[in-house]
Amino acid sequence: MSTTPRQSSGETGPRPANPSPPVVVDTRQKLAALLETARQEPVIGVDTESNSLFAYFHRVCLVQISLPDCDYVIDPLAVDLTPLDEIFASERCQKVFHAAENDILGLKRDYRFTFANIFDTMLAARILGWPQAGLAAILADRYAVQLNKSLQRADWGRRPLDRALLAYAQLDTHYLLALRSQQEAELRARGRWEEAQEGFARLPQVEWVEKPFDPDGFWSLPGARDLGPTSLAILQQVFLWREQQARKEDRPPFKVIDQRALVEISRQQPADLAALRLVAGMSGGQVQRYGAALMQAIGRGRQGTPPALPRRSNNGGNGRPDPKTTERYDALRAWRTERAFQRGVDPDVILTNDQLMTIARQAPVSLEEMAAAHVMGPWKLHEYGAAILSLLRDGPSHRR
Repeated sequence: MSTTPRQSSGETGPRPANPSPPVVVDTRQKLAALLETARQEPVIGVDTESNSLFAYFHRVCLVQISLPDCDYVIDPLAVDLTPLDEIFASERCQKVFHAAENDILGLKRDYRFTFANIFDTMLAARILGWPQAGLAAILADRYAVQLNKSLQRADWGRRPLDRALLAYAQLDTHYLLALRSQQEAELRARGRWEEAQEGFARLPQVEWVEKPFDPDGFWSLPGARDLGPTSLAILQQVFLWREQQARKEDRPPFKVIDQRALVEISRQQPADLAALRLVAGMSGGQVQRYGAALMQAIGRGRQGTPPALPRRSNNGGNGRPDPKTTERYDALRAWRTERAFQRGVDPDVILTNDQLMTIARQAPVSLEEMAAAHVMGPWKLHEYGAAILSLLRDGPSHRR
């Protein structure tokens, strides 16, 4: 479980609305100085920025760290982040994130960091049933701070970073320490502290899993399944071409050609560049850059064999559940909806769909069996275990 940090200066109460500019850490010496200071702190705020909207092979491009008296913006494109593992892995120092999972996954993917002692202000807000759990909404409501939404989709991989981008990045961690203190007080007052601790304890265990490109992914594009056989064969070819081109340019596939344009090209089957220019979603620049390659892909589709819809595998425990499992799962979802409504939280704060499906498949008959499934921690097992067992034993008509 996460340890409770001591109170430190600047940790409680609202922080200045117009903080001093952050310290930019872009040398080994500056990073060493930051680490020396951070080692003395029991709690720090952390966030990251990546260039996932601008690169196929995206990476962490900024790491923001806030201490009680200073905000730091670390540039991973200029300095090796490896020394940060000491702080991230420390049980003594609590790391406060907002929506921690994505940040942890990115840092594990790029640097193989390990993590311990996490506090997630978004998870805390959801457990508390706050009407909005996004950081921008919380900052506006609690601290009268307005984030510049036009910078939310900035290219964090570009250099140099201007003052506006640095200020925006700084605000993602500047208020986390004060927010964490307010949330801990409210969680304790409302008897939700142990529940939050269980949720926080799961976060260091998340692991990055590389998702390979799916050559059959074109079936999921909007409108794909309404196409005829030849159009489907064309869609398959232009989809494969776009993936190769995106890798070559190191750009997200949607930045090469939008998925709606891919489907429209396949539907219209343009015979030449003039017809390609008339396809909705295709710009003149795209036709100029990619027209010849697209026409070749269209030609391959016309001459190829129409693709067959992939068959779903029902092997193992991940296939389509049997009717009894489905009945239990539906009953559990209905029970969860009621409990979430009573608490004023989103249903997945109670239990996630994956957790419910595991319970439905295993159908435990005792608290010991449910605990052995490792679906939930001791707090949730105590809070919900008896009701779930009763539901599984007596059926949905006895839901309570």
